[in-house]
Amino acid sequence: MQTVTVSRRVDAPPERVRDAMGDLEAFMLAAGFTEVTVDGDDMHLENQVGLATVTLDLRLVDTEADLAYEQAEGFFETMDTEYRVEAVDGGSEVTATTDFELDVALVGQVLDATVIKRQRRHELESQFDWLEAQFAE
Repeated sequence: MQTVTVSRRVDAPPERVRDAMGDLEAFMLAAGFTEVTVDGDDMHLENQVGLATVTLDLRLVDTEADLAYEQAEGFFETMDTEYRVEAVDGGSEVTATTDFELDVALVGQVLDATVIKRQRRHELESQFDWLEAQFAE
């Protein structure tokens, strides 16, 4: 299992950060996905990673996290992501963790865990940039 974790302080109360993250289409587009479709608890994402087009179907899951989803269909063996928002002095600390396991038969030589981890870290940082911009004065 591979893990990517990114944290960022955001200058807004946790409730406002959670509300912003609740706009799933905008929040996922902020990650740099080229196509995002949200239908209830289901999301369809497409993105270019290197030479490959990555298509993921995700489903929201009910956990103790503020936002959590898992792969319903895609090229991972398993993939889940959780976002947690904690109050800190004058704002919020947002932490996102993605755990994944590659389906080697499907991925092969095109993508490896290092490329996926680098791409996922970039996506999460881009989402956090978007969150910060939502609350910039």
